[in-house]
Amino acid sequence: MAIKTTDLCDDHASALRVMAPIFGNYGGRHGFSGTVETVKTFEDNSQVRELLAEPGEGRVLVIDGAGSLRCALIGDQMAARARDNGWSGLVVYGCVRDSADLADLDIGIKALNTHPCKSEKNGVGEIGVKVTFAGVTITPGEWLCADRDGIVIANEPLV
Repeated sequence: MAIKTTDLCDDHASALRVMAPIFGNYGGRHGFSGTVETVKTFEDNSQVRELLAEPGEGRVLVIDGAGSLRCALIGDQMAARARDNGWSGLVVYGCVRDSADLADLDIGIKALNTHPCKSEKNGVGEIGVKVTFAGVTITPGEWLCADRDGIVIANEPLV
């Protein structure tokens, strides 16, 4: 049975931080959860690509793209790599592209919007740092659960 963010909010409200409802659903998996890994970057997905090449082990990659709406940080090839390497999902504070193809991939993807242009590849970004957006601060190692109703963060798994 899938974990529901609504049930988590009903049962564990004091243990959760709820992200502002600014994200759309783009992946083929609408509910996902896992331990958080983070990347902080601006219009450069080099560090994202590096991380998604590693075994995901059911983790969720949270990408702080500074809310940029000028290019995409994730496309179909990177999302397929994430799926193939065992990542549970991606939360992108920025854009994705290849949205029709993303919808067919068995991975959870939340993002602000779509954009047809690719990002830069200059090797810029920070891995494993605290990120703050959508009204919450997220630390690597915390737990994230997402579904069609929203995204919640807890210090540790609640199921």
